[in-house]
Amino acid sequence: MNANAFWHFLTLQLFKERSKHLSIIGISVMILFLLSSVLFISSSLRFSLEETLKVQPDFVVSRIQGGTEVPTPTSWGDELLDIYGVTKVTSRVYGRYFFEDKKSSFLIVGVDFLEEQSHKNLQKLIDTTDIKAFFNGNQMLVGEGVKAYLDAHFYKDAYNFLTPKGVFEKVNIFNVLPSQTNIIANDMMVMPIDLARKILGYTDDEVSDITFSVPNPDEWNMMTDKVSALHYDLRVVNKNDVQKSYENLYNYKGGLFLILFLVVLATFTLILYQRYSMVYSTERRHIGLLRALGWSINNVLKLKFMETVVVVLISYAVGVFIAYIYVFIAGAPLLKEVFLGGQNLHNTLNFVPIFDFSVFTSIFLLYALPFIAAVLIPVWRVSVTDPKEAML
Repeated sequence: MNANAFWHFLTLQLFKERSKHLSIIGISVMILFLLSSVLFISSSLRFSLEETLKVQPDFVVSRIQGGTEVPTPTSWGDELLDIYGVTKVTSRVYGRYFFEDKKSSFLIVGVDFLEEQSHKNLQKLIDTTDIKAFFNGNQMLVGEGVKAYLDAHFYKDAYNFLTPKGVFEKVNIFNVLPSQTNIIANDMMVMPIDLARKILGYTDDEVSDITFSVPNPDEWNMMTDKVSALHYDLRVVNKNDVQKSYENLYNYKGGLFLILFLVVLATFTLILYQRYSMVYSTERRHIGLLRALGWSINNVLKLKFMETVVVVLISYAVGVFIAYIYVFIAGAPLLKEVFLGGQNLHNTLNFVPIFDFSVFTSIFLLYALPFIAAVLIPVWRVSVTDPKEAML
């Protein structure tokens, strides 16, 4: 068959059946949009967390009693310094401070601004902060979510904390943390460690936990055993454990949507198969007419295959494009809350565009193959029948 005539006929066929194809494309775009949006969000969050964990300290040491974290003695930091291979030992004081309505909370983080920090981004933040101005009274750095919340409740420049002793402590807002840190710092307040102790009720010889780094990753397993042996109630967590926990969380949430996608796709495929199994009489006559005019079974299948491929490619391209706009430009409203949670302060996190081509290739094949099979199998069954019978 002449190639030009085939492509011309294919174009006419697509135009003639445009209403049917547009309805199928509309349903396909919705399915692919949902799946692509979830994958975009999951991939972007995973990348952001990996980048965040790269600058985190290698180990965190805390004290556990009765399965609950309790204040950690500052003397444990001196014991860690005596271990060969341990560097950048830093004490941390942090805790949740609930707002008046008890529904929203801030994460208070106390930092010793005069010591070297094991957290690289925190050290960079300290380096860019005017320490002299910062220590001129009680000052704090706040995340964008905290700043927006305080502004909405008429705390423009400062906030009065109520300490466990029943005394109010006024702390001025010195600056707002960079928006790039929103994934972890949106609800965070960074202040001097002594001020954080006073607000959270820690004594001078207590901290929340102690962090340290081990430059040689090959020593991490040995270091975990060595540090754990110092005290029976000591718990050691390295950042690989933290990364696995986050990956399990986001894989779980993404997996729920993947199951939903598979259910919807299976339903859609069954509908398509039923639709083409019960081929309308006009379409049966059309296939029978093509066979009577000398078209081979291969030519008929090729026509329907190319027709279906065009629908699949358009659906896939439009669905992915709309998902890109929705996630990376619009910020994924509603769906973002499924991954980030909306029970506390609103997060204005901007998703970093990340594409995993292997994943999208798999999704394309997972979507395209059942679609094409659901169309071609019924068409083949009509094509192999006698043309006269098909045109009846």
